Amino acid sequence: MTRNLLCMAMIATLAACSPNRDAASNATSAPPAADQPAADIPPATMPSPASMPSPTSTQTPMPVADDADAQAGFAGYGDVKFGIAAADMEKAWGGELKTLGKDANPSCFFMTPKWVKTPAEFNFMIGDGKFVRYGSDSAKVAAPGGGKVGMGKAEIAKLYANIETQPHKYTDGEYLRIKDPAGGNAVLIFETDGKGDAAKATEWRVGVPPQVDYVEGCS
Repeated sequence: MTRNLLCMAMIATLAACSPNRDAASNATSAPPAADQPAADIPPATMPSPASMPSPTSTQTPMPVADDADAQAGFAGYGDVKFGIAAADMEKAWGGELKTLGKDANPSCFFMTPKWVKTPAEFNFMIGDGKFVRYGSDSAKVAAPGGGKVGMGKAEIAKLYANIETQPHKYTDGEYLRIKDPAGGNAVLIFETDGKGDAAKATEWRVGVPPQVDYVEGCS
């Protein structure tokens, strides 16, 4: 009788000390907390670190016209970057370019796409063998930021900050000089037909000094 009671007590003690098998099983089989979305985000739609807003940034971006040309920039036009050798222009452009004025002035001449009707419609300037400037007098072609020929001075002022005005060398108009907002060396210049807010832009060019300030083509 005493031996039976002792055995029953030992069995009860061992049962109390054994871990709950079901509880242990549940604790080890539960999946870890997820730190990623349930569905994969396609790489093309994932925001890049550069495009994600900074919570501490207070800088207001410069406004851009709705029909701004994404290729036009203060570093060049698309893959045609300032400083590229003239010999590499067609490869960067991705097509044939016509050369104008090189025979008369090998140190400064122009290259234009085949589709332009007149060189002033859209052109690349080559200085000392390198791409240094591009511009247009056509209302169909947008400058960096969206400014166009035909826009009033007041319209341009809404698109660009810190515009420096200078008197035109030959007319009653002005030069509206805009430095690269990113701090680069390039400058955007609009020429206007007057000085008031209603004055219209007649052409524009963007490039690096000193060529961007040439007012007579290569001079």
